[in-house]
Amino acid sequence: MALSRARLCPGESTRLLPQASGLVELPCSSDDDEGSLAGDTHLPAAKQDPEACCSVPPEPGTFSQCVRYLAFLWNLLFLLLGLLVLAVGLWGLLAKGWLREDRPAPLGSDPMLLFVLVGLGASAVSLAGCLGALRSSPCLLRFFVGAMAAFAGMEVLGGLLLLAARQRLRDGLRDALLLCLLRYQEEPDLRFLVDEVQRGLRCCGLGSYRDWETNPYFNCSSPGAQACGVPASCCRDPLQNGTIANAQCGFGVLRWGDAAAGAAVHLGGCVAQLGAWLRAQAGGIATGAAVLLLVEATGALMALKVLGDIVPVGAWD
Repeated sequence: MALSRARLCPGESTRLLPQASGLVELPCSSDDDEGSLAGDTHLPAAKQDPEACCSVPPEPGTFSQCVRYLAFLWNLLFLLLGLLVLAVGLWGLLAKGWLREDRPAPLGSDPMLLFVLVGLGASAVSLAGCLGALRSSPCLLRFFVGAMAAFAGMEVLGGLLLLAARQRLRDGLRDALLLCLLRYQEEPDLRFLVDEVQRGLRCCGLGSYRDWETNPYFNCSSPGAQACGVPASCCRDPLQNGTIANAQCGFGVLRWGDAAAGAAVHLGGCVAQLGAWLRAQAGGIATGAAVLLLVEATGALMALKVLGDIVPVGAWD
């Protein structure tokens, strides 16, 4: 008696059914089907087609492998950068806590907290991208793509808010600079920031150099040596004899007239100078924002390519 034998999947048994020409073995049947009817013709596609039952997912091609490793290296680079920013923030917090144990600054108002948060967020997202590409994890890759989309959305929204609320932002910047001026002697970070702005823009105070009278240490009623003075970063020539830094070049300037003070310090405020500098750098700022968005889009596209090689598009839901 002739038998028509089909291909068997590993670990599966066959069932003999009578037919006109003899007995035929049905492939790809399992032990769970013992109670099913012999004449059932509504078999799943995997049981009707032995090739589909025994099919193996194809291996990723050379291009897919290159994209996968490139995505890993791409995210590894930003992971290292994020860890560096995080280390700088933690170092700043620890250094200031060590130097000012008697009265540490509130953590919520410390500028170094921004470095910590940015470094922590960048490190976490980049680590997810690295592990997702290396381990072929759909969950981590989806998290990475979602984080990149969220970052890009916040950046675009922030840019639109900058354009729509320029006047309010200008007023907020003025208030922030005034706070820096008032707490100049109390916060080392703010003192460094104010000094860098005044040196770089060649300015002094907010609207003019006389704004420093609002600082309790530079006020003329203060008993200290800095009374009626301004910081050395306001001086036109902060160096003595061209080599040695002169920290006292701004002492007593507020007692002088504008003509005499103008020979020693910059009279103009930093608000107008900062606005002019921002307008001059608008093209560079826009280019930097576009490059940042392009970097994020590149990382997201590589992650989507790796995810598409792992999970079919129709199975993403």
